[in-house]
Amino acid sequence: MQNLQDQTQTGPSGLVFTIATWWALAGGVVLLLVVLMHTWSVIGNQFGMPFPGDFEMTEIGIAIAAFAFLPYCQITGANVTADIFTSNASSKMIAVLSLIASIVALGFSILLLWRMYAGMLDQKNYEYETAVLQFPNWIGWLPILISLTLLAICSLTTLIQHSRQI
Repeated sequence: MQNLQDQTQTGPSGLVFTIATWWALAGGVVLLLVVLMHTWSVIGNQFGMPFPGDFEMTEIGIAIAAFAFLPYCQITGANVTADIFTSNASSKMIAVLSLIASIVALGFSILLLWRMYAGMLDQKNYEYETAVLQFPNWIGWLPILISLTLLAICSLTTLIQHSRQI
């Protein structure tokens, strides 16, 4: 897959790139907060000050962070690829494979967005909460749905970019 970072710095695709970058950085902040929470939990346990609900918040925080990185990986071409199969391929063949990958990414992002939205509504309707903190579980799904929407937009952007390369 080709890196589209240099090609997406201007126009609408530049805006998508900027939003995906900032969203990934926000996911990194969430990940950092999870690490700090665990640090507090480990040290706090030694002094009789545990962090209640740390496993619950880890579950939600890691999911949010992981999904936040997906749009950035798509827009920069940083997804995992098997370069051994394309090392001798022409640039046109690589562009065709990249286009196919963008189509697949768009399809999966739309499918996941649809099903995750239905799952969030179920979580909300059944009033599912975490065991210790009694935190409504569906709230953690909102940033994941935003990530999937942004992933679909990034996939569409890369699809357009790769179709222009062909």
